[in-house]
Amino acid sequence: MKRIAIIGAGRGGTALLNIFNKDSLVKIVKIADEDPMAPGMKLARELRIPTTTDFRKLLMLKNLDTLIDVTGSPEVERELKRLQPPGVAVIGGLEAKFMWQLIEAKIRSKDELELHLSEYQDLVRLYLRDASHAVVEERTRIALDLHDGLVQTLVGLNYKMDNIEQASDGSSTLRPLLHEVRSQLKNAIEEARYVVFNLKPIYFEKMDLMPALRSYLKSYEKQSGMATSLKIIGDEVRIPSRAKVFLFRIVQESLSNVMRHARAKHVHVEIRVKAKDLLAIIRDDGVGFNLRKIRHDPAKWASFGVRGIEERARLLGGVASIKSVPGTGTNVCVTLPLEAREEILYNFKLKKRMPRRRIAR
Repeated sequence: MKRIAIIGAGRGGTALLNIFNKDSLVKIVKIADEDPMAPGMKLARELRIPTTTDFRKLLMLKNLDTLIDVTGSPEVERELKRLQPPGVAVIGGLEAKFMWQLIEAKIRSKDELELHLSEYQDLVRLYLRDASHAVVEERTRIALDLHDGLVQTLVGLNYKMDNIEQASDGSSTLRPLLHEVRSQLKNAIEEARYVVFNLKPIYFEKMDLMPALRSYLKSYEKQSGMATSLKIIGDEVRIPSRAKVFLFRIVQESLSNVMRHARAKHVHVEIRVKAKDLLAIIRDDGVGFNLRKIRHDPAKWASFGVRGIEERARLLGGVASIKSVPGTGTNVCVTLPLEAREEILYNFKLKKRMPRRRIAR
């Protein structure tokens, strides 16, 4: 490892510190500048690199390989020539200036790259916002098409079956068949309405979360055969609109997992609106699962929907905690902040162009 010391803690010395400090083959043993408040001296103290205001002390360092002078001072240059210790390479004058200017150019390029990357990320966020809106619009269109088309057709067929059954004048062979068809039609109507509601909960038009959850759980009971219960503590007025949508989808995903995997008899949903955050709990009494095994199995990880729950919570600055032990059911806890966090994690507006970082002279 090369041991180097630097004279000058202005623009050049700061540039050298920024680069050499990250190089595993180089160790900066000391930096000198007559101004203890020079930017390079401050940076050196942050990096825990020894400093001195007398450059001559650098010449007394043991096992020093290279001394770099970036002051541009003729006096310092003359003193180094007079006192240069044997075995130490001294780099100064135009050579040192060229070195730190190259390094500074590299830092500037890195800053510009980071700026362009930031702008690219903003564009991606804008694209995702537009894509998200397009998905919502498409879901709404499909829901309306199903409601106005398929559901209404099935309801009309059900009414006609009623009329046919009444006109069948008690036929012992026809009546049971008609009754079976009517039963299947009712099931089809219920399933179609369930799909419509999943695509676009009707209460979301007014952004009322709690009625939407109650309606969903009522439909879920019929679909799954499981008993459900809902407990709500606090006022939903304080919940941001996007958080309502995300929370509803998290409950949907959790209950879908219960239906597919848990073999539960009862599932409980609890919403607590507290002073600074919101807590949602989805708990079932099913067979449970080994969460650690699921995380290490890509196929099961995808099918259990755990990632979707965690990512939805994370997008709003929250956190999802999933606890499950085989034989004891599953507990999903989601905490979402009620304070504004969208500018941090879900900000779709272009950020203002940040001023380019300047390296002090």
